[in-house]
Amino acid sequence: MRVEIVCTGNICRSPMGEVVLRAKLAEAGLDGVEVTSSGTGGWHVGDRMDPRAAAALRRRGYDGSAHRARQFDRSWTPDLILAMDAGHLDTLTRYGAAAQLFAHDDVPDPYYGEDDGFDEVLAQIEKAADQWVDRLRGQL
Repeated sequence: MRVEIVCTGNICRSPMGEVVLRAKLAEAGLDGVEVTSSGTGGWHVGDRMDPRAAAALRRRGYDGSAHRARQFDRSWTPDLILAMDAGHLDTLTRYGAAAQLFAHDDVPDPYYGEDDGFDEVLAQIEKAADQWVDRLRGQL
C-alpha cells in the first residue's frame, strides 16, 4: 500500500505527517505501507524540511533529516492520498485524485507563525496518525 501526504510546499505539514505516520506504522508492526509526501506547488522542490518543523520532530523523538521536498505529480497512483487542509483537498480533487483529509479538521500552516505553532501542529498530526494506523490496520 502506498500513502501520499500532501500540503502546499512539502516543507512543513506533509513531511511531518510522513515522518510521524511512518514511525507509528512501524511501532504498530504494520509492514507493507510506503508513506511519502509532496506539495501542491513546486517552490521548494529539493529543499530540506523547514528547520522549525525538523526541530519539533526531534523534540518528540522523530528524525526528519532525510526529507527533500517534491511536488505532487498527477500521474502518481497512491492507494491513499491525505491532504492537510481543505484547500489541498480541493486542488487534488481538481487534479482528479481521490483524496481525503489527514485529520478531522484542517491542519493549520505553521510556516508564518511562531515556533510553538510547529509543536501544536505536530500534536494534531500525531493524533491523526494514530487514527490512520487504526484504519490501515483493518486494510492490511
